[in-house]
Amino acid sequence: MIGSTRRLAVYAYGQPCDMRKSFDALCGLVTQALGRDFLSGDVFLFVGRDRKRAKALFWDGTGLCLYAKRLEKGRFAPLWRRESGAQPLELTVSELALFLEGSEMVGRAPLSPEPYKLVPLFQAQTVQGVTS
Repeated sequence: MIGSTRRLAVYAYGQPCDMRKSFDALCGLVTQALGRDFLSGDVFLFVGRDRKRAKALFWDGTGLCLYAKRLEKGRFAPLWRRESGAQPLELTVSELALFLEGSEMVGRAPLSPEPYKLVPLFQAQTVQGVTS
């Protein structure tokens, strides 16, 4: 599986994809359809029309990697949306792992919590009329 100690973003292509596409054709989809840089280190996910096959395109820092998986039973979750012009679906690495295992819930509901954001517990406030 794709291993990294940094937070990766996973972007799913919003339409069924021809699984015969190669590195260059998928890079073209990433650039033109998703509006992303395929050399960013993010993972780009593509699913075939019959949802039996999926590919993940990933730049590991030294070259492009293309991971492919074919399910023997069941189907991958459909990662495309019906409304045209929709933003690409963004997944976490945990959701990607669930997707590749064949989970049907990926893409339907958020399966991972939002990233934790640090906020200060106490903010310096000035209170009028109070002297310290």
